[in-house]
Order: sequence, then C-alpha cells, then structure tokens
Amino acid sequence: MRARSIGAAAATGLALVAARDLVQKKHALLRNFPLVGHARYVLETIGPELRQYIVTSNDEERPFSRDQRSWIYASAKGENNYVGFGTDNDIEHIQGHAYVKQRTFAGVLPDLRDPQAALPSAKVLGGPRGRAKAFRPASVINISAMSFGSLSGAAVTALNKGAALAGTMQNTGEGGLSPYHLNGGDLVFQIGTSYFGCRNEDGTFNLDKLKSIVEGAPVKAIEIKLSQGAKPGLGGMLPGVKVTDEIAGIRGIPAGKDCVSPSRHTAFHDVDSMLDFVELLATETGLPVGIKSAIGEMDFWEELATLMERGERGVDFVTVDGGEGGTGAAPLVFADSVSLPFRMGFSRVYGMFAERDLTDDITFIGSGKLGLPENAVVAFALGVDMINVGREAMLSIGCIQAQKCHTDKCPTGIATQNPWLARGIDASSKGIRAAMYLRTLRRELLTVSGAVGVPHPSLITPADIDILNGDYDARSLGSVYGYKDGWGSLGPELAHEIAELLTT
Repeated sequence: MRARSIGAAAATGLALVAARDLVQKKHALLRNFPLVGHARYVLETIGPELRQYIVTSNDEERPFSRDQRSWIYASAKGENNYVGFGTDNDIEHIQGHAYVKQRTFAGVLPDLRDPQAALPSAKVLGGPRGRAKAFRPASVINISAMSFGSLSGAAVTALNKGAALAGTMQNTGEGGLSPYHLNGGDLVFQIGTSYFGCRNEDGTFNLDKLKSIVEGAPVKAIEIKLSQGAKPGLGGMLPGVKVTDEIAGIRGIPAGKDCVSPSRHTAFHDVDSMLDFVELLATETGLPVGIKSAIGEMDFWEELATLMERGERGVDFVTVDGGEGGTGAAPLVFADSVSLPFRMGFSRVYGMFAERDLTDDITFIGSGKLGLPENAVVAFALGVDMINVGREAMLSIGCIQAQKCHTDKCPTGIATQNPWLARGIDASSKGIRAAMYLRTLRRELLTVSGAVGVPHPSLITPADIDILNGDYDARSLGSVYGYKDGWGSLGPELAHEIAELLTT
C-alpha cells in the first residue's frame, strides 16, 4: 500500500511537471518534449564534471590538465609525484614545447636534502634604490594577489598559514588587509584603483591610512596594481552577494552592493606622476614599492624605462601578469583575447629594461600558470627573479577546477563567501598542504637547476632551453623571443653572490 501511494505521488508530480512544460513559453525544447527535455539540462549542468573525469585525456584539459592538477595535489599531500612508463605527451610532434638542456658536468650544487628547500631571491628587493627596509626575499616562489572577498576567509587563512610554514610571502590582493592575512605569513600589500584599506570616503587615496596598515602588520613590500591578467584594462568586480558586512568594513564600502573598481588610478595619471607616487610611498614607509601589470601596448614601458634610466626615480620591482592568468572573474572576451600571454609579454618588457642596462636594478616577478616546474624554469630563463602562484596555490588547498569562482558557489569553499561552503576548509591542515606544495616546487626548481649545472634557477639562461617546432626544428628560447647576447642572465656580481649563498 505504501509503495502504491509513493508511486501515485510520483506519477502525479511528473504529470504536473509535464503539464507545466507544455504551457510554458521560455524553453522550446521542454514545450516540444516535456519531461524528456529536462535530461538535456541535467547533462549540461554536469557536463564539465563528466568531461573532467571521464572524457578528456590526462594532458588535454584547460586551464590545468589532469596531469598538472595531479602533480599539485600529490605535492601538496607529500605523496609520490613521480610518473611511470614515460611521458604521455606526443613530444615528437608538439609545437612550442620547451625542453631543458642538461649539462654533463657541474660545479658545487646545493644540498637537496634540506626539508625547507631554501631558495632565496638572487636580488635584494629595494637594494639598488636604497630603500630603508630593503631585504632579500627568502623564497623565489610566493603566493599571488587574491583578495579576501574573492576568496573566503578560511582560504586566505590557509594560504597565509602555508606561507608562514614555507617561509614565503602572500600578496593581499587589492581587497585590503583582513584579519585572515595575519596568521604568521609575511605580506605584500597591494594597492588597487579603489585603494581599499587606504581610501577616503570619496574613494581617493589616503597616505596616513596606508602607513597605519603597514606599521601594524608584517608588510614587506607594496605593489601598485595597474592591471591583471584575468581582466586587463578593466576594473575589479565583486558581486553584491559576496560583499558581506565584514568585507564592507575592511574595504570601506556599502554591504550587499556590487563593488566595482575603476579601471584607472586617480592618485596619478601618467608615468611621470606614477613614479612620483612610487617615491612618495617608498619614502613614507621605507618599503620597496613596485607595480603589477598585464602587458598590452608598449609605450608605457618604454617611457618608464627611459625615465628610470636617469637614476632619479624608479620602481623596485615589476610584476608581469600573463593574459592566461585567471583567479579573478572576468568577461570571456577579456579572459580569451585581451593582453599578451606571459612569455611574450614578459620578454617584451624585459627587453625595454635590458636595452638600457637596468635589469640588475629591478626585481622581475612573473605570474600566470608559473606554479608548474616546466613553466617556472622557462620564466627564470627569460629573466624572472621570482614567481607568484595563484590558481596553483588554490589547487593545493583543495580547489577542483570547478570554474565557479564568479558564482559564489565554489564547491570546495575557496572562492565563496557562503559560510556553509567555506566551513569545508580546515585552515590548519590546508595550510600544511599549501606549504608542502611551495616547498616541493622549490625543490623541483633546484633539481632542474642542478641538471643544467647551476645552483639557482636565476642562473638558467635562454641558451639552456630549446623550443621545439614539431619533429623538424628547434630554436633556442632566446632566439624565439628576440633576446640579445647576455639578456636573461644575471650580472657577474649577482650571479657570484647567489651561487656562493646557496653552496656555502
């Protein structure tokens, strides 16, 4: 009797759905095929997951393939991240694949048994310009700019705990300094176009608020964000559903309303005034000050390099964000078609400073899928001194590449402000995983550097890497990107200094 009642209720429910489908006018498919048409929408909803786990090959999916995600997951858990039975890449025919050229003999190399995998920067950040609080970053790998707001408080906490354990820095992102950033990790404070955390009521910049922030937190450097790879030339957007009372208080904005950042700064209006702003911040705080940008037109960079050549003013570091970056939600056209990919964009910017013999005076930071060993090695060979990892750091604390960052429905609680979803993150254990990933990546870079015969990845040169063009041609990395002799290499003094630091 009970089964019959349940069956009757189910039949009645299906009949009502069918009746609704027949009279509704929104979906032609359901109007013509009631009930059955719903199967299409179910498959459409779960299609990404089906393709991710069943349909695509190990090296096919984007933005991160299954092989790449598996390597990050295994590294974060301290598991075996080796592969067996050879590569499953079609290396004989892949166009544009980078291959590192190992050396038969080498000098003294670092001890790879160090559990911390210490790998400091080859350059002193702020040293060339004599900043009062110049320092040598303890890690060439640091956590990229991801704001509290775009990420949950639990995710920011986990990343900061991981940064503390691994001895790296975490960039706050443009959303201001939150309590979740204060779990032991050193910080780079990012200033965006809305000046969150250091703004007046009308949205303009407030120097006194900035000084108060950096004096009360472990801020090691200041980064002025001009643009980012996810949405270059477009202001940031935090949907109103993510603007909680807590976020509103930190940012100084109304709760529950869309938070739209301008696309341009108001504290300066050209390269000349930007350099004045940089020097003001450096003088008032003593900290190294740099800029972050995706790469589009080159007039800006040519003017910046020309003005810095005079030696009177200058940035301490330049963070180049590739167009393939993507921790921020963005319109599809911006994600796909605005700004240059990392390698092309960085090589053009580096060339502007190399032509003027300024590269030893600037710390170059790269971001945009560089948290994978093969991509990181190429970046260092092109002249990068440090790299920032964003999505890779998210994967290390549990991200499954659901690509729902812009919906506030992140199933792993990382890119959401939904308390029920965010509760899934145990910040302490995930912090350990983030630290394990960062250490493992450093160790991989040391291992590859050793194969090339040098003690530090900054000593890998463009001549040490070939770019394959199918099975019939290979060109050196330097020739592919138009590098001149000596470009991409440290000056003799810096090279000797970092080699001695790592091998004594």
